[in-house]
Amino acid sequence: MAKAVVQSRGLKEVEYLAKLMDSQFRIPGTNFRFGLDGIIGLVPGVGDLSTFAVSSYMLWIMARNGASGYVLARMVVNVLIDTLIGSIPLVGDLFDFAFKSNTRNLRLMQEHYREGRHKGSAWKVIIPVLIILFLVIAAIIWLAYKLIAGLLHWSATW
Repeated sequence: MAKAVVQSRGLKEVEYLAKLMDSQFRIPGTNFRFGLDGIIGLVPGVGDLSTFAVSSYMLWIMARNGASGYVLARMVVNVLIDTLIGSIPLVGDLFDFAFKSNTRNLRLMQEHYREGRHKGSAWKVIIPVLIILFLVIAAIIWLAYKLIAGLLHWSATW
């Protein structure tokens, strides 16, 4: 019973933070909702780190309350996507208002605790993410090579 009370308290805290960060405010006359994540994210550097810290705290609460490795890995991917793309000037600011990683993670947490879903090992998430990361890094290296080769060729003919 004590664990259920802790999970319930943890879930309430995460629900509050997710709403505050992703959907606390509404643009009048529309259904568009946004939270502090989008607003704080407008501050270069510090804003993205601050929202990353809040999202990380929410992950810690979920881990402390027994979330499976699988659900935590999915949540970490959501936070990383939000942080990495959100840190891109202008495009990232718009992305912060739309992606709502904390709300996504809240939904995963509710499904995990209330419906018993998302059980098991984190490797089901980590392996595909590592493969995608490897392919992205390989593409960046290839593009850098092509760019340098093109610049060297251009400078030799100039």
